[in-house]
Amino acid sequence: MKKGNRLLSGALMLTGVNLLLRFAGTAFQVWLSGQIGAAGIGLLQLILSVNLLALTLGTAGGRTTAMYLTAEALGQKRPGDADRLLSGCFVYSILCSAAVSIALFLYAPNLALKWIGTVDALPSLRTWASFLPVITLSGVMTGYFTAANRIGTLAAVEVAEQLFVIAATAAILTALPIGDRAEACRAVVLGSCLGAVLTLACLMFLYSRCAGESDSTIPVAGRVLRCALPLAVADDLKAGVSALENLMVPRRLALYSGTGDPLAAFGRISGMVFPVLMFPAAILSSLAEVLIPELARCAATGSRRRIRYLVRRNLRVTLLYGLICGGVMFLLSEQLCGRLYPDQPIVSLMRRFALLVPMLYCDLIADAMTKGLGQQAACARYSVISNICDIALMYVLLPRFGIDGYFISFTLTHALNFFLSLRKVLQIGNVKLSGYFAWLAPLTAVFAGFGASCFSGSVRKIAAFLGLFFGLCFYAGILGKGDLRWIRNLIFSAEKSPKIADATNS
Repeated sequence: MKKGNRLLSGALMLTGVNLLLRFAGTAFQVWLSGQIGAAGIGLLQLILSVNLLALTLGTAGGRTTAMYLTAEALGQKRPGDADRLLSGCFVYSILCSAAVSIALFLYAPNLALKWIGTVDALPSLRTWASFLPVITLSGVMTGYFTAANRIGTLAAVEVAEQLFVIAATAAILTALPIGDRAEACRAVVLGSCLGAVLTLACLMFLYSRCAGESDSTIPVAGRVLRCALPLAVADDLKAGVSALENLMVPRRLALYSGTGDPLAAFGRISGMVFPVLMFPAAILSSLAEVLIPELARCAATGSRRRIRYLVRRNLRVTLLYGLICGGVMFLLSEQLCGRLYPDQPIVSLMRRFALLVPMLYCDLIADAMTKGLGQQAACARYSVISNICDIALMYVLLPRFGIDGYFISFTLTHALNFFLSLRKVLQIGNVKLSGYFAWLAPLTAVFAGFGASCFSGSVRKIAAFLGLFFGLCFYAGILGKGDLRWIRNLIFSAEKSPKIADATNS
């Protein structure tokens, strides 16, 4: 299969799967918020922050290392090296995750009381600690299958895992007494852990059926450690700062006189608004998953022309997609919040954060391209810098301005991270972007949004916004016939549209 076709088919496969999984996950999140309330969602988000920190410490860069080294080896036509490198990543991840698992289990009481602030978090932390090695190895195998371009297999397993997690968690929650926050949070964590067990078992079985004997003699330990250790240091620092940031928000919000329940306020933002805002990003997450190994293969083979094409095309499409999604969510914020969270006052929050959707989506793709070009350490360093700035800003702004201070800090620090990542991608890929497109496309979306706001009814607003946006884009030259051909090639199969492969080299 040609390179353009391979990237397209992989992205389309993951897009469909991620949309299904994101829809199921968002629907489950809405149902969960009704079961445990905004304060329960806030507590769960704090628990997940600590769990994510433990997972990052246990993974120690193993998943990204497996993805990157496998893609590099396969790009150089050395499958034997890929198998041996995967084995090295497995051993490395087992050792790291076991050590973190023991530490988390022993120190869970102190973490629950001193970090999270309630003993209700203890059962969830110890449950996560018990399954941590399995979760880590599941991530390593997912990275391998992604790099090996076995997208169909991975997609089927991920669908099975998500459906299993939702069913298992819902079954456990319905059997629990109402109002028990500790057990409800543990049920959510346990469901995720059981899903990781299922994923690891399936991927290991599938890998064992196709793995052959390897006669590779490459120095596995050295290759794995050279790639993983810098990632581990950067990722651990990033996760630690991110966890500190999340744990700090409710405490600093409590100092603002206008905050009623700081845990509930934090839950509304992180557990209600963000899942809806990032739901359309399932398409971009699919693209990011295939971009990392694809750019790694291009870098390994010296395909500089293809790298420039991928960078320009994906940033352009992502910005347009983000403007459309952000505009629709801004215009329909009242209807969305009324349907999903009728008892929660989050309409103003939804509108405010919807304005940031284009930047957040572009940042997601820029981050993936940075990693794909072998700049994982730089990517993690930028995240750490932005998170440290976020902590400093929130420490000062939250007690004075409450949620408004959170929004200001979030906007400034995410803009900083996006700028640094984009600059690195453009430097490494030797790419120049059109400044005309970068400012005119958002301005077009603003005009379209003003025009659509004059209409009543959700359907009329969406139709008016899309019609005005695309009409203005064509009139201003933002979109042209070449873009229409590219969209057509996305809709029809790669075999029926041979221009896809040609376009990737233009």
